[in-house]
Amino acid sequence: MTPALIPVLHSQGQIHAEVNGCLGLITLNRPEALNALSLAMIRDIAALLQSWQEAAEIQAVMLLAAARPGKAPVFCAGGDIRFFHVAALAGDTGLDDFFTDEYALNHLIHQYPKPYIALMDGLVIGGGMGISQGARLRVLTERSRLAMPETHIGLFPDVGGGYFLGQCPGHVGQWLALTGEPIAATEAIEYGLGDVFIQSAALPDLIENLRHGEQASAEHVIASVMEYADLAPASTLPPQALIDRHFGLPDVAAIMASLAAADDPWSARMLAKLLQRSPLMLAVTLEQLRRARAMTLAEDLRMERDMVHQCFHLRPLTENETVEGIRALVIDKDHAPRWKPSAIAAVTPTMVQAYFDSPWRPTLHPLRGLK
Repeated sequence: MTPALIPVLHSQGQIHAEVNGCLGLITLNRPEALNALSLAMIRDIAALLQSWQEAAEIQAVMLLAAARPGKAPVFCAGGDIRFFHVAALAGDTGLDDFFTDEYALNHLIHQYPKPYIALMDGLVIGGGMGISQGARLRVLTERSRLAMPETHIGLFPDVGGGYFLGQCPGHVGQWLALTGEPIAATEAIEYGLGDVFIQSAALPDLIENLRHGEQASAEHVIASVMEYADLAPASTLPPQALIDRHFGLPDVAAIMASLAAADDPWSARMLAKLLQRSPLMLAVTLEQLRRARAMTLAEDLRMERDMVHQCFHLRPLTENETVEGIRALVIDKDHAPRWKPSAIAAVTPTMVQAYFDSPWRPTLHPLRGLK
């Protein structure tokens, strides 16, 4: 291995890179923060992928996460939302850089010309989905829990969520986007959000093989992974028809009314989740999913970049749904966000449309170069 295969990294050890034969391995190495993504981590991953894209020696890439000794595994708990809160209050332009660079990385992964494999053991949340859903091979275990819970903090399922949730069968994408409900490996595979199941007990041997065994070609790397493939457990979720019956309705108010009228514990639990969310951002999220169905990934990411700009800049900080949602969840931890408006009946189409208005002309859009 030549040192030139690994560029200089700037995340101070939060990303670890190594090469074994034809395989480049990237490890998220911020376990004390649940491997949440910082801007420096995003830039390091992008630098590695861009370098390895041009290196003939590298034929495949594996993304995995550092473990937390004695604790449940976390692949990636998303973006660093504490940073979002601090940066928003300080007017830090690093917040804009974060989303521009993150979405560009998401696009790079989806378009990557070499096999990119994501080892999604443990929690895979928000931004963790963004760096894994574009993988050629998405590996899950019985410990995997996938979710897009952004509505819980007054945000929307970004990182290409409109695109990949829109490809789920029926109205499953709307359900996952609105409620943030986590799903296990079996459901992820069934919904097109995962590819192969491996027992977690087999991971140490698999990782040891990938790090130190002979890896002479991309085909051999993939075969090394598939050698451990197993049958996923039986699903514990309700049938898709039940999800479609509620979440295929035309607006959030109708979805809530349908869940309220149902006489089953699952519907009651989903309604309780929706009642905790920002009514405005629920309406914005449903509109996002509907628009994204007709978009390419690049178009969706440009739309989401417009939306996330509006999430932090459209309203004053005292009336900002995202700042308030993060405050309630991780800053003050009172779990009592003061949403404005507080009820779905008060959300107007004009309020929703404002989140889709781009602050940039097409030729000046920060993601104009995405193809």
